[in-house]
Amino acid sequence: MKNRAPCPGARRTFGAVVQGLREHHGLSREELGDVVGFSKHTVASVELGRRMPDEEFVEAAEGALGNTGALRRAAGFVERQAGLATWFQRWARLEATAITLYVYESRMIPGLLQTEAYARHLFTEKLPPLTDEQIEANWAARAKRQLLLQERPNTKFGFVLEEHALRRRTGGAEVARGAIDHLLAMSDPRNLDIQIMPMVCESHPGLGGPLQLLETPNHKWYAYCEGQRGGLLVSEPKEVSILHMRYARMLSQALRPDDSRSLLRQIRGDL
Repeated sequence: MKNRAPCPGARRTFGAVVQGLREHHGLSREELGDVVGFSKHTVASVELGRRMPDEEFVEAAEGALGNTGALRRAAGFVERQAGLATWFQRWARLEATAITLYVYESRMIPGLLQTEAYARHLFTEKLPPLTDEQIEANWAARAKRQLLLQERPNTKFGFVLEEHALRRRTGGAEVARGAIDHLLAMSDPRNLDIQIMPMVCESHPGLGGPLQLLETPNHKWYAYCEGQRGGLLVSEPKEVSILHMRYARMLSQALRPDDSRSLLRQIRGDL
């Protein structure tokens, strides 16, 4: 499905609706923030169109400002992001403000850690084929998402990657070497850990497929699981807890970050 770009000024329009309703109810930004569980600075950023409103903010503000449905409807025009699959966009909005993000990937290097050459190879090989314009839009969206790793130094990022996915030589030896060099460079920040699940591992809880976990600024946890033609965002606490348990077990089975870097250097040398 082709993604539509956001309507021009959609964030500013949404922010103006929030501000208008807030002022109608006689609330300051700080007072609204107290009610919805966000800081006054977050409220200001949303009202000024600087921040994408996440689902928690929309739902809390909707309840605090009369439950008219106006904010939910207005948010629908902000949500569409070119270059992101329709089923992924809700997760991407949560991801943008997460204070903790954990990723287990068994098929490939995850999008947040991909080089441009690696990502473009994936886009080029996609079926049905993408147009040049779609490939450019996909890369632009991925590059924008990757800014999270540089712009959120207080967010904890953790990645568990399967060794076999790194040895596949996706895109050819040169692309694969560049991808591993990038992983080695990205493993330096203190808020980002990369751990490798070794190929010789008789069993582990990730055999059911990739999964992601995140914690919102309000300390609510969500999970996301993706397949061939769609993704599932999980918000039910019991289900998130099960996936959290599985990820925790995988962390104990994967190589430590230092040992993972050593293995990455070894894999690169074998290419």
